[in-house]
Amino acid sequence: MSLASASFDVPATDHYAHDWALVDVETSGLVARRDRVLSVAVVTIGPDGEQTGEFSTLLDPGCDPGPVHVHGLTAERLRGSPTFDQVAGRIGAMLQDRVLVAHNAQFDYDFLAHEFARARMWLPVSQRLCTLALNRQVDPPTDDMKLGTLAAHYGVPQQHAHDALDDTRVLAGILRASLRQAARLDLPLPLVACPPRAESRFTPQPPKSPCAYRNPGRLAPGGPLRQGMKIAITGDTAHARAELVGRAVAAGLNMMASVSRHTSVLVTNEPACDSTKARRALAEGVPVIDEHTFLRLLADVRTGTAHEATAAPAVTIAPPDAATAPAAAPAPAPTPAPASASASASASASASAQVPVTEPESTTAPVPAEPVLPSPSPGAAVPVPRQPADSVGSLDKPLAGHRVLVLGGVHADAAAARTRVVELGGSAAINLSASVTDVVLLARGEEDRRMSRITALELPVHDGHWLTAPASIDRGTAAVRAQKPQVLPRGGVTDLPVPHGRPAPDWYITASWAPQTDCEIDVVAFLLDEDEQVTFDEEFIFYGAPESPAGTVRLLTGGPAEQTIAVDVASLPPATRKVVVAAAIDGVTTFGTVGAIQIGAAADNSGAPIARATLDAATTERTMLLAEIYRRGPLWRLRTVGQGYDHGLDALARGYGVDIAD
Repeated sequence: MSLASASFDVPATDHYAHDWALVDVETSGLVARRDRVLSVAVVTIGPDGEQTGEFSTLLDPGCDPGPVHVHGLTAERLRGSPTFDQVAGRIGAMLQDRVLVAHNAQFDYDFLAHEFARARMWLPVSQRLCTLALNRQVDPPTDDMKLGTLAAHYGVPQQHAHDALDDTRVLAGILRASLRQAARLDLPLPLVACPPRAESRFTPQPPKSPCAYRNPGRLAPGGPLRQGMKIAITGDTAHARAELVGRAVAAGLNMMASVSRHTSVLVTNEPACDSTKARRALAEGVPVIDEHTFLRLLADVRTGTAHEATAAPAVTIAPPDAATAPAAAPAPAPTPAPASASASASASASASAQVPVTEPESTTAPVPAEPVLPSPSPGAAVPVPRQPADSVGSLDKPLAGHRVLVLGGVHADAAAARTRVVELGGSAAINLSASVTDVVLLARGEEDRRMSRITALELPVHDGHWLTAPASIDRGTAAVRAQKPQVLPRGGVTDLPVPHGRPAPDWYITASWAPQTDCEIDVVAFLLDEDEQVTFDEEFIFYGAPESPAGTVRLLTGGPAEQTIAVDVASLPPATRKVVVAAAIDGVTTFGTVGAIQIGAAADNSGAPIARATLDAATTERTMLLAEIYRRGPLWRLRTVGQGYDHGLDALARGYGVDIAD
């Protein structure tokens, strides 16, 4: 069927009318730098909604086609098809000067970028739109955001799932309906800028082998080296640096690119040199030895203690009305790093929430050079079960099933109102969406640009006193889901379930915020060992290095107001005990201006979140620790953090052991 006969009905405003190129690819795997495109389909549509072109083809990838049971494309079926470089010119012409649209657009964009790079061509795309990210903003009452689920919700017929051309035609119907809903809610489109990508970006980087041993501490005077010791080298050496590093790694030592308080010893032939590593070693009291001594000690490295691999048991995901069993009590926690004063103030408001919580926060103002986060305190391990969306609010949880948008007020008042919403069993929204059931107006809230849309949608509007003691209330005509995510407060903890009989899924931690016009927010991640340090610099994931070398942690961008960290927990090395997700603002803008940040955790990029939290930043912070996924016994856990610092991302990265040049 052709879309030319279908009613596309794009909203007739400049905000929603573009030249679109709808794309779908079927691939031999999930890793764009390694796997290949097997089929591609492109449908072009003008600003008036009329289809202007259509192209689809199978491709000969020159490799095994991968999961045939998913896409049905066997090697025999692909044999004789053109190679990508033979059709790249035609695809490029259809993409030129259009917004690329796909469901999970970064996936399709990355695969096309790699294929164009292999063909020695640029991918001619300057903007992309992800219908998955767009629907996360719209928030329709569906159990997940998969293409088939959204097609059923919007009434779009789907004939052949995982057929590139049919999926592209289905995508057109979903885009049409999603644009209508975005216009109805007055939502800005989550367009992502796509700067040209150099071919060097696509060269696979071999992962460094993580050290298999725990850090035994510092080198004792006259004592031996032990496996797992963290070793740094600075200055000129008689032997090639690569040779020294190779011999040390082979002996079971952990070679580091920077010096921290966890460094076991610094190797240098110039103890008085003024390098950054030498200065830091002096400040931290790290032992210093010369190259000759190091080589002598390498001849007799003592046995270390191996990391304990996490082998998660098969845990059946509990139904919405079932509680998850508590895990073993955690070990004593280290002293938490002091947050800024304003962040600590917001913590006090959430301390009384009747939910799994949380460690006490320091109220001192100094910002640590090296942030150290506490492990959950005993008693904080029992997660709150997800409740059916149609459950009736109890006397102490009258807002159960409600999603409340707070408008107006100074930051402290708005943060306190959102905290109160959670205490009353509700969920605090940060943007207007289809799931919002109530609106609370604080001082000057009626001046918010969204009020005209809220009035047109006939949403219930309340003043701040409504949150003092609201009676149990009906949801009215608000959208209802079969199940809703568990609502976590700042510092809340929950176990990440493992499906019975299947490996642990990838976990997607999505951070979203109100669209900003005067600043950009970057979400980052750190893979940390038991010393709260990265093992090597490539375990710092950010916009310039969006994927760890082994591909276990990835940064995904769904729009200017949403970014996701994907974590393959089953493939993390035993040395990685925790993945910390943070956000940073470049420049003078602070998180106090940005306002609340919403965190969602889902077991699939298009899956429904199992947990959600709304974190209110303070006033002067430029970096925020948002959440962490960490090992606890045989399980992985999620903890929301919401701890802010006035320093920039470079200081935060140095604190976790990343070698950042001055």
